[in-house]
Amino acid sequence: MKIFKRTILIIGGLIALAAICFLIWSQITYKPTNELQELVDLSEVTDNKEGSTYVFTPEESSEVGIILYPGAKVEALAYSYLAEQIANEGYNVFIPSMPLNFAVFGINRADDVMQLDELITTWYIGGHSLGGSMATAYTKKHPDKVDGLFFLGSYTTDSNNLSELTIPSLSIYAEFDGLSTLDKIEKNRIYNPKSTKYVEIKGGNHAQFGMYGEQKNDLEASISPKKQQDLIIEEIINWLE
Repeated sequence: MKIFKRTILIIGGLIALAAICFLIWSQITYKPTNELQELVDLSEVTDNKEGSTYVFTPEESSEVGIILYPGAKVEALAYSYLAEQIANEGYNVFIPSMPLNFAVFGINRADDVMQLDELITTWYIGGHSLGGSMATAYTKKHPDKVDGLFFLGSYTTDSNNLSELTIPSLSIYAEFDGLSTLDKIEKNRIYNPKSTKYVEIKGGNHAQFGMYGEQKNDLEASISPKKQQDLIIEEIINWLE
């Protein structure tokens, strides 16, 4: 009996230690780069009352909302340039922060975002890397709430098969993406909506879907972060229009 209790205590202690280590690791995040901060005045970026979603609004009222889920351990503000430029084209853009900086713990954050502006009647959702995968999980659960889906260096799998959905869909991937590789994008095409439009960013990589610096296991881009961002913005705007 003593051995059993001791074993339980040891296992419990190891689980607690693992949880603490994960918590600490999850807080070591990818932050906005100095280049991004030169392009966007982050002090002017507003958030909702709870401080959990960053909001970018166009000059004129719009009935279209775009929800962007961040990649794993990437701070929401690292996508500020992308969001601000899309807002400048007349769209509301929302970037929710994720619990423990992982979208897997905040799949339903879109529900909270959709309560922020009752005037918005059309919702597009997507995200970068893990954020895009979790946006597909939300779409799978709530297809009636989503009017369009987009992937940024991301893809869905059989567990969230959306091949029967008829909503507009956009997949933007990068030539030198070392994480969401071209092979992974190609292999998982069968799970995307059949309407999906595919666009390759020549010279781009995984980390430059945001502006937060280099990322482990990524490949080196042959274009600048801003150049990649501008190409992404152009493709998203063309798709929305």
